[in-house]
Amino acid sequence: MTATPTSLDQDPAFALHRGGKIEIRSTIPVRDAGDLSLAYTPGVARVCTAIAETPALADDYTWVSNVVAVVSDGTAVLGLGDIGPSAAMPVMEGKALLFKEFAGVDAVPICLACTGVDELVETVARLAPSFGGINLEDISAPRCFEVEDRLRELLDIPVFHDDQHGTAIVTLAALKNAARLTGRSLGDLRAVVAGAGASGVAVTRILLEAGIGDIAVSDSKGLIYDGRDGLNPVKQALARDTNKAGHTGSTEEALAGADVFVGLSGSTVTEQAIASMAEGAIVFALSNPTPEVLPEVAARHAAVVATGRSDFPNQINNVLAFPGVFRGALDVRATAITENMKVAAADALAAVVGDDLTAEYVIPSPFDVRVAPAVTAAVAAQARIDGVARA
Repeated sequence: MTATPTSLDQDPAFALHRGGKIEIRSTIPVRDAGDLSLAYTPGVARVCTAIAETPALADDYTWVSNVVAVVSDGTAVLGLGDIGPSAAMPVMEGKALLFKEFAGVDAVPICLACTGVDELVETVARLAPSFGGINLEDISAPRCFEVEDRLRELLDIPVFHDDQHGTAIVTLAALKNAARLTGRSLGDLRAVVAGAGASGVAVTRILLEAGIGDIAVSDSKGLIYDGRDGLNPVKQALARDTNKAGHTGSTEEALAGADVFVGLSGSTVTEQAIASMAEGAIVFALSNPTPEVLPEVAARHAAVVATGRSDFPNQINNVLAFPGVFRGALDVRATAITENMKVAAADALAAVVGDDLTAEYVIPSPFDVRVAPAVTAAVAAQARIDGVARA
């Protein structure tokens, strides 16, 4: 039977999405000819002329300083894969909704009908004058790395691939608290990351930046190590910077004696492998909708367990990071989001938990009203320290 709008609306998810989840509203009234003459012609011409003479005035006299483009090509949407730009739109709308709800940032979903790196970079770069920041979303690896790197070089506004850096920020925050709960520092920990896609690479990079003791990364062929054949440039760089212990086998073999497991691969890990980890193990099984190991199974052997799901404790959810990160960057009109700004965001997020830290509470809820302001303040302050703030 062919689905129709009427039949689909019996599902509450479809009913909620009918007509889309966001809209644009005016910020000023247009009640009479006087209002119209100021909001549009002739009054608007004076503003346009001033901006033409001094382009930086666009930050003060247009919406640009508070609006982010949420850009996707639909090639890596949630756990659905390459479903195309039209099918990606509900997710991008949702992202825009979260920007507004959690940090008061206006966001415009843009789904592009192109997938080539050159096309994506050129298209986003041409759109950039209309926005104060670019949030890249659901672009498949390894193209996503090059797209972000090239746009960061081209543009003087923040460019942030949330699948990479949002996940990384929240994972670092949760791991800092898990380490604190178990009486260790990051430098004491040996970690294994399953998955060398966008999120796996970014998590590994931020943990290295934060001082993790050692970290090894695996892909579908096993552990990544220096000298392994068939590595793309991203994985070659990982091989040089990670796996100091020289593991060459499978993910599960590397878990023997490890302190931390971070799953970002969509694969499975056996209970036996989790049981082989060190005492006080920390397990972040973050694949959705099915974690690499079920939380109740991991909890038999691990001191702290986190997932990417909202129906289990310790949800590693990107919404804890990206609204505050962009709010802070926009508030100071930052030209970029630096590595230090990401680490500062993670530190602020971890600090929200404070003395309430328990094994089932190493990361705050997305609905904790303290989260976005804390991340915002930390990111803005670090932007000034790093010299990328313009206000």
